[in-house]
Amino acid sequence: MHVPDGFLDAPTSLATGVVAMAGVGLALRGARRELDDRTAPMAGLVATFVFAGQMMNFPVAAGTSGHLLGGALAAVLVGPWSAVLCLSVVLLVQALFMADGGITALGTNVTLMALVAVVVGWVVFAGARRVLPRRTSSIAPAAALAGFASVPAAAAVFTLLFTVGGQAPVDPGTVLVAMLSWHAVIGVGEAVITGLVVGSVVAVRPDLVYGARPVLAERELEIREVVAR
Repeated sequence: MHVPDGFLDAPTSLATGVVAMAGVGLALRGARRELDDRTAPMAGLVATFVFAGQMMNFPVAAGTSGHLLGGALAAVLVGPWSAVLCLSVVLLVQALFMADGGITALGTNVTLMALVAVVVGWVVFAGARRVLPRRTSSIAPAAALAGFASVPAAAAVFTLLFTVGGQAPVDPGTVLVAMLSWHAVIGVGEAVITGLVVGSVVAVRPDLVYGARPVLAERELEIREVVAR
């Protein structure tokens, strides 16, 4: 989904750059409440894993590409604010050193993959966690659902940006169909990988998974109540 330089006009690229800077600024403040001796090392591992996962690119249409995003995965493992920072660092390194995504389009890519994918992924995960049984075995399915939802959401926002400021001679309707169809398939892969990774970590060290903390806190409270009785 990396957007290249010149694919969107200057006003659109500038607007997404402003949105990206505002989002990263908020994330820098919010991450202070998430990062501790457990999540800080995990954040580095998550960024490395996402970086590796995004190296597999699939051509979509009009010079764009699709790949695993990792926004929902990062949000569940280290928290949404920290996830925004992880994805932003990954995208910055890719743009500067690997020519994956354009420098002038960095704000657009951060907006799509570090903001939209993370926010949608976290919202869907939090909603699914409320609906599913309150136990650690529900964390992985909720994360998988979040992973699936985050991918077409980012693709849809890209199509909206292309409709507003796209520079390629391609009909926006064609772009929408191509992006949503391809990214629906990619979303299935994202769901599988997200669910497997989160489920593996939960099975071994649930305390390292940020999204599992409310469930663990409730379980500890129930145990204390039983012991008190």
